[in-house]
Amino acid sequence: MKKQIQTELAPSAIGPYSQAIQVGTTLYISGQIPLDPQTGKMVPGGIENETKRALENLKAIVTAAGGTMQNIVKTTILLADMNDFSVVNEIYGTYFQAPFPARATFQVARLPRDARIEIEAIGEI
Repeated sequence: MKKQIQTELAPSAIGPYSQAIQVGTTLYISGQIPLDPQTGKMVPGGIENETKRALENLKAIVTAAGGTMQNIVKTTILLADMNDFSVVNEIYGTYFQAPFPARATFQVARLPRDARIEIEAIGEI
């Protein structure tokens, strides 16, 4: 049975999807772009602030499901520019501890609201 996970500490879905869905002990977190949950607007300040905001949104959702960032087992990072990878990787590393989640990173042509980063995750709660 699917259980919807919703929190006001992360941005509301901007389309017909849920912030996250839990099935059994598996949590599927939708891609998070750097929207400020209070304003619904993109955070200013470049890739550093965008990365932190996307990860904070992810953290708020996994917390709402009763977990922590340590419960995340797989992430996918979508970047508008692969040249941002080293900055993103450095910030990403501060949100997780070993053993780190499995991860894939892709450069894409465009992201919603012209974000520079989007991160989705799968966790085990």
